[in-house]
Amino acid sequence: MDRSSLLQLIQEQQLDPEHTGFIGADTFTGLVHSHELPLDPAKLDMLVALAQSNERGQVCYQELVDLISSKRSSSFKRAIANGQRALPRAGLLDQPGLGVYKRFVRYVAYEILPREVDRHWYFYRHRSCPPPVFMASVTLAQIIVFLCYGARLNKWVLQTYHPEYMKSPLVYHPGHRARAWRFLTYMFMHVGLEQLGFNALLQLMIGVPLEMVHGLLRISLLYLAGVLAGSLTVSITDMRAPVVGGSGGVYALCSAHLANVVMNWAGMRCPYKLLRMVLALVCMSSEVGRAVWLRFSPPLPASGPQPSFMAHLAGAVVGVSMGLTILRSYEERLRDQCGWWVVLLAYGTFLLFAIFWNVFAYDLLGAHIPPPP
Repeated sequence: MDRSSLLQLIQEQQLDPEHTGFIGADTFTGLVHSHELPLDPAKLDMLVALAQSNERGQVCYQELVDLISSKRSSSFKRAIANGQRALPRAGLLDQPGLGVYKRFVRYVAYEILPREVDRHWYFYRHRSCPPPVFMASVTLAQIIVFLCYGARLNKWVLQTYHPEYMKSPLVYHPGHRARAWRFLTYMFMHVGLEQLGFNALLQLMIGVPLEMVHGLLRISLLYLAGVLAGSLTVSITDMRAPVVGGSGGVYALCSAHLANVVMNWAGMRCPYKLLRMVLALVCMSSEVGRAVWLRFSPPLPASGPQPSFMAHLAGAVVGVSMGLTILRSYEERLRDQCGWWVVLLAYGTFLLFAIFWNVFAYDLLGAHIPPPP
């Protein structure tokens, strides 16, 4: 049902004859059933939630229009926060007869979202088009680049030790700081098959469900913010080291998701969440430990410093700050939240500082960086 049809229906049925700006929830629900209007069950549930937040059991006319238009209003958020939300229908897990794809959508809802009302909202309004193309495209591009360089160098592990590897125009190298694209394109290069496999697995297992729920724009912003923060942090804290791999973006996604799970522990319904949390932390810590080992104790002779591990840590910080703000704001406008602007201000300040650092600090400090390949 579109906005114009809703307005016409309300006018014809005179649901607000006194022009008070409010409509009885029971009256509107009965109208929906009597006219067999195609209104999502989740929206009917939310209509009840809005009515329960009103002393007279009424819904503001504008809030009703926003609900039909799939806009999550602040009043609905307050209805949840005040504990006045009661789902009249059974949980999604109790629904039989679902197809394979709808079962996968239900699985994603319980993996990502902490509230049953949000799971209903996502389940009923989810559409398969557009698909989660960002994470899939990034992963595919990383695999293709790795295969190309692997075939060219005839080396599939520890590729950074090959003298030709660092000559790639995609790798971030401190000697090529003026080539600004390298601060992002390094995410397509990887040390070896082990790092690519770890990152690709997490991007598909965590990144794709997050993109399905929160959308391409938000998840791509979070991922790229982690990647950019990773290279900039390395340029400040490990000035002689290059950077390769998409770990900055991967750790931003994983840290945001894990932090969201911890902060909504009671509401998360994903199975074996404690065991999975421990395994995720162990795997992420092991990857950081491996990167530290390769940075300071290279197993093979190298012509220069090996890639830094600081991108992992920078991505995790971005995930806990910016990422957590995004994941906790499902279907809510970020620009209406004070915390979002605080995070953006902090990130923008970091970017400005990093830019000035890269322009002036290397010469002022007399940093001895390896010659660019």
